[in-house]
Amino acid sequence: MSDFDLVIRGGTAVTAADIGPFDIGVSDGVIVAIGERLPRGREEVEARGLLVLPGGVDSHVHLDQPFSSGADIADGFDSGTASAAAGGTTTVVCHAPQVRGGSLAVAVAAYAEKAKQARIDHAFHLLVNDPTPQVLEHELPALVEAGHRSVKIFMTYDSNRLGDAQILQTLAAARSAGALVCVHAEHHELIGWLTQALLAAGLTAPRHLAWAKPMVVEREATHRILALAEALDTPIQIFHVSGAQSGEEVARAQARGQKAWAETCTQYLVLDEADMDRPGFEGAKFMISPALRSVADREALWQFLRNGVIDIVSSDHSPLRYDDPRGKKQHGETAPFNKIPNGVPGLAARLPILYSEGVAKGRIDLRRFVDLVATNPARRFGLAPCKGAIAVGADADIVLFDPERRVELTNALQHHGSDYTPYEGMTVQGYPTATYQRGRLVFDGEHVLAQPGDGRLLARGPYAEIAPTGHFPTPFDPFR
Repeated sequence: MSDFDLVIRGGTAVTAADIGPFDIGVSDGVIVAIGERLPRGREEVEARGLLVLPGGVDSHVHLDQPFSSGADIADGFDSGTASAAAGGTTTVVCHAPQVRGGSLAVAVAAYAEKAKQARIDHAFHLLVNDPTPQVLEHELPALVEAGHRSVKIFMTYDSNRLGDAQILQTLAAARSAGALVCVHAEHHELIGWLTQALLAAGLTAPRHLAWAKPMVVEREATHRILALAEALDTPIQIFHVSGAQSGEEVARAQARGQKAWAETCTQYLVLDEADMDRPGFEGAKFMISPALRSVADREALWQFLRNGVIDIVSSDHSPLRYDDPRGKKQHGETAPFNKIPNGVPGLAARLPILYSEGVAKGRIDLRRFVDLVATNPARRFGLAPCKGAIAVGADADIVLFDPERRVELTNALQHHGSDYTPYEGMTVQGYPTATYQRGRLVFDGEHVLAQPGDGRLLARGPYAEIAPTGHFPTPFDPFR
């Protein structure tokens, strides 16, 4: 009788402790052995010439989430998690959005119903849009205790933004409840002022989004939210750092000893502001927030990845259809930039692009790649030790990855609900050939085999990574 349900053998495995020619033994969906020449399993997979990696963890994903403009997001949990599996991602963290005037608890329950269509494992950020006393004092603590250990807040967008007083209240409530706060940091009023000035000057093309949202609006908001979090000793994650100046703000906070972390996204590492200046309406395909930056900002992000200031790369998958009146063309092809919905798809492209542009081109090594796409997001968001690493006792979420395979990215390869990818025609070196979740094949290199409902909603318990430091700017502890 076999010792294992599955043995993956002959590949170069990136385990939690080492990189080498290890076999991986799996039983009951869990990794139970790592070594050389393991006994045969009931199923044998030959991985010679391939990398054996932990399944990706994408900690910033939007699925089945309405746009405030009325546009339709292109992916629900069914198609969105199919895209994830096709790209080597086995766990996603999505946003459960509270409606202003409504209950956060009711919103999370409704979102959990939608998530029952997920093909892979998933968790939620609690998206707080209306921090009423009922929400902060009663609903939030109960939801965190139930396993939702991260909160998302916005500093911009009319339907989402919190003012500074509300931010402070939310930071305090999250700290007390034991949740990590994640922030979209942009200065709302400055964006509005610049937008109106640009429109008055007739500067309305997609490329002018970058003029309405220059780095200063991100830098200022990043500085402000870091200061507020430092004053309250609330651990914080800055989402989608897009360039040098906002990254420098994070680096300064870290140097002061603050529990402040940052992610960037695939698009900021390979695209730039020139992409929004493509002919006609094509630039709309590249409109995101924060906006794409300069080539120099792009190179600064790679340096932040190397030195650890930024230690997670997410997709910020926020897919819209391009040729659709409920998508990018919601207000037609002559719409001004402030009427074009922002967001791009990117779930399936994340691992191939980061490997190709990072490891294959010598910008980062293989260990850093695995940390950025799997290990660090799993640890930061309370999903370790089950997720994010090839280790005994971890879930058998495994990606077989061909480091030499060259693939031209197309929309068809993304397996998502959008009608385009911003990476169309880009050639990458390195591509997933198979994805396993808990030892079961969910992507065979061509077809997504996981079915809607196969994924699990993951509850996250308390974890040390996000515990407050206990240090305040003065001897006064406002929480005692």
